[in-house]
Amino acid sequence: MRTTRRFALFGLLTAALSACGSKLRNYRGPDVTRVVVLKEKRKMYLLNGNRALRSYDIDLGFAPTGDKKLEGDGKTPEGHYRIDRRNPNSRFHLSIGIDYPNARDVAEARALGQEPGGDIFIHGEGTAVSRLKPDWTWGCIAVKNDEIEEIYAMVRDGTVVSIFR
Repeated sequence: MRTTRRFALFGLLTAALSACGSKLRNYRGPDVTRVVVLKEKRKMYLLNGNRALRSYDIDLGFAPTGDKKLEGDGKTPEGHYRIDRRNPNSRFHLSIGIDYPNARDVAEARALGQEPGGDIFIHGEGTAVSRLKPDWTWGCIAVKNDEIEEIYAMVRDGTVVSIFR
């Protein structure tokens, strides 16, 4: 009987310790129906209908004023997009992808004879050097690592992301 209890206790302890080291969390709350980003306020909200479930301070691209038009311009896009992928092995802790560019973005860039770029994500922190200044990304939306863990668990693929000036 004592041996069985020891094995059971050891199994519980092992499971508890392995869960502590994981950056992938579980979420069992209300669905996130929309992500809203307000660039000028440097805020991001996770919404269920009209109710804000969470809010976060954010960093943007290194040239944050205005809508992204061209690859490498350092701007964060403005408009309506969807979450279309996720990367649990991101070099920015965790990341969820936004389906930028859409047809409008492609048409605007091509009218200028340029490419619109891509790979826009909501992600965690970069290097210590990049965090020394605000708006350090190449056009992505950055939050703290513990916050992207929460966001990654809460936001599902297909969720609408609305990015406003």
